[in-house]
Amino acid sequence: MSHNIRKAIAFTGPSGSGKTTLIEKLSNALVSNRKIAIIKNDPSDKAIFDKEGKDSDRFFKTGADVAVVSPTRTTMLTHDFRQLGEIADMFGNFDLLLVEGLKTLPLPRIAIFRNSIEESYLPVIKAIAVDDSINIEKYDIPEGITILNLNDVSAIIEWIDKNSVEI
Repeated sequence: MSHNIRKAIAFTGPSGSGKTTLIEKLSNALVSNRKIAIIKNDPSDKAIFDKEGKDSDRFFKTGADVAVVSPTRTTMLTHDFRQLGEIADMFGNFDLLLVEGLKTLPLPRIAIFRNSIEESYLPVIKAIAVDDSINIEKYDIPEGITILNLNDVSAIIEWIDKNSVEI
């Protein structure tokens, strides 16, 4: 069985900064010639994946891990936190994994900011993506952090291709 090189990159930033929108734009731009996988962190455990009383909901409530398989998708519901490698293995073959959140994972990160930059993010990121709501000159951005235009998807993809890491 052949395995392609699986690479990953992470996105971080305050709530409402545009992480989901950017990841969606990147995925739309890349899916025609790459297999993309996405992990979304849900720190508040508020995402709902099934309707109350449906078979898979009833199975999951027994404490079992559940897979719902249809001709066009497979949905996994497990009761355990999974490590990055385990999740990547569940996806199987992919070219690029885009991770939203999960700040503790040791992946290169792009922080997305609008209106202001939260400097607490600076130690854990390799790039900042901003739009013109931010005057970058007002901030002391450490050397080695790349400044990207949040609206220039092709430049962000170019940066990802150079900085994503194999997992």
